[in-house]
Amino acid sequence: MLNGVSKLNLDAKGRLAIPSRYRERLMQDCAGRLVVTLDQERRMVIYPYNEWKVVEAKLVALPISKMAVKLKRLMLGHASDCDMDKNGRINLPSYLREKNKLDKQIVLVGIGNKFEVWDEESWNLEWDDDEELELPQELEALSL
Repeated sequence: MLNGVSKLNLDAKGRLAIPSRYRERLMQDCAGRLVVTLDQERRMVIYPYNEWKVVEAKLVALPISKMAVKLKRLMLGHASDCDMDKNGRINLPSYLREKNKLDKQIVLVGIGNKFEVWDEESWNLEWDDDEELELPQELEALSL
């Protein structure tokens, strides 16, 4: 599982150093091969390659509809393979960095099977909001 929040800096070439606590696992699980794309909220996400293949298969299998085509364009169309280098860095595609206004300070959020990539200012605004989370009925039984 990819869990946790890490505040990081992109280098001048747009490279992100994957936190060391994830590197060994990513090397074991997917040989350091990752896929960077956009999610439904148009936020940059990073999948380990093996997790991406599951998502990709689900997207391809969607029945044809206007929304399915848009989702495929978004997620499959923006997907880019990124291999970790020997220092655990990946190069984030410039067009995805621009779309997400990622410049220097970012936040990498592990949410199970993938990472979300946020610019630090947007992340802080998201969590400075005191709005209570409303759980759907099927999640209310969770003991939190």
